Amino acid sequence: MQTTMQQQPITRALTIEGPGRPLRLVVRARGTPQPGQILIAVRACGVCRTDLHILDGELPWPGHPVIPGHEVVGTVLEVGTGVESFVPGDRVGVPWLGWTCGRCRYCLCGRENLCDRARFTGYQIDGGYADHVIADARYSFRLPSEYGDAEAAPLLCAGLIGHRALVMAGDAGRLGIYGFGAAAHIVAQVACHQGREVYAFTRPGDASAQSFARSLGAIWAGDSTSAPPAPLDAALLFAPVGALVPQALRAVAKGGAVVCAGIHMSDIPAFPYEILWGERRIVSVANLTRRDAEEFLALAPKVPVRTVVETFPLEQANEALARLRDGRINGAAVLVP
Repeated sequence: MQTTMQQQPITRALTIEGPGRPLRLVVRARGTPQPGQILIAVRACGVCRTDLHILDGELPWPGHPVIPGHEVVGTVLEVGTGVESFVPGDRVGVPWLGWTCGRCRYCLCGRENLCDRARFTGYQIDGGYADHVIADARYSFRLPSEYGDAEAAPLLCAGLIGHRALVMAGDAGRLGIYGFGAAAHIVAQVACHQGREVYAFTRPGDASAQSFARSLGAIWAGDSTSAPPAPLDAALLFAPVGALVPQALRAVAKGGAVVCAGIHMSDIPAFPYEILWGERRIVSVANLTRRDAEEFLALAPKVPVRTVVETFPLEQANEALARLRDGRINGAAVLVP
């Protein structure tokens, strides 16, 4: 007799059926890990601006319903054949980069974040807005024991992308951060730990975010339309606003870098060459590598990074996303199934 869903293990998940549609709660078969995969009981999943980009149709639609969420923290329930890195009961984290081919020129030279065939958690691969998720064991990581489940979740994207962006800024002593959200609140702590001066730029009039930035070590915080009190050596842009690129170029000194850290940004307006001249650079951050994850997850407890989170039940994901869109989250939003 054919097995029915009622006889199989099931899981709850939130899906995006198409751009512009609200998340919908569904119940479906839990699934079984295939060779090289692990089945994870989700304990927490961060809410990221990339989830909004998918929901709002700002990233190409993958052609199937999406279970978002790529800051996944959970406990291993089952392992597929060939998995030796984890056993049931281990706590793991799953980030945005969920699979690469391992054979292309990018993968072979340590730049797997640029793999043309890469697949991403919470986009092409089912993500963590669910009770359970199946992940590639190669792209899953042990988490520092110093963090609870909800506190660990933002480390897996906000932390990792912030870390990669900070590395691209080089040895910049004066660091500007545009868009003081989840990634910024983590990278600011790391930058201060490294002895850098942090200048925080927020939405105009956002006194709460500016106060939050100063509480995390920023020596100055102001509107994104304002000039900093001193020339910057580099600027990290986490806000997906293209108009901030020329604004940041005007704020950085000669030889400085403007690092665009988002996966999507509105169009960059035309700007005069003179604000780029002087060996200033504009560079983007694309995804992350496993090495990024290993380095940052080892660094975070040494700083120590303190993640500020606001938790929501899984069923309130639409509210969490709406508040993120409106800038009404200080720190990071995290879903707890």
